Amino acid sequence: MEKKLKPQTIDEDAQLTDTVRSSAHQVWQAGLGAFAKAQQEGSRVFNKLLEEGNELQKRTRSMAGDKADNVADAAADVADLVARQAAGSWDKMEQVFEDRVTRALATMGVPTRQEVDALALKVEQLSKQLDALRATAPKAAPKAAPGKAAAKAAKPAVKTAAARARKPALKKAAAPKGGKGE
Repeated sequence: MEKKLKPQTIDEDAQLTDTVRSSAHQVWQAGLGAFAKAQQEGSRVFNKLLEEGNELQKRTRSMAGDKADNVADAAADVADLVARQAAGSWDKMEQVFEDRVTRALATMGVPTRQEVDALALKVEQLSKQLDALRATAPKAAPKAAPGKAAAKAAKPAVKTAAARARKPALKKAAAPKGGKGE
């Protein structure tokens, strides 16, 4: 069953139209009031938002600076660790190199530093003993060098031998008395 709407009267239509117009007019006025209020308080709200934004930016920068400092500290710690490890590796490599060189020199018969130092100490001790012996020994007349004395002694011997060799030759060269050629 269908209900049929009653036809409305003209008065009711006019009253409804006036109510809608009145409501629309009130909404319009409320919108204008909100707009006026936004204009009045807009600059105040804008300034408040600007201050809050500046505060937020300062806090963000501070936090970012702290984080950057933390990151820089962490990077420095890592760099120190790497440097210590590299130094340790370099020391190990240097020790291996020194050991190999020492073995190679020992194989070739090259004396070690300790052996050379011991030998130098022994030479120094012997030099001191020799100096002490020289100080206690009686002073002798200076002797000629053995090479010069032998050379001087050899010269007269050479001359006499040469002279002896010539004399018999001269005697042989002289003609005998009473020989054929007289």
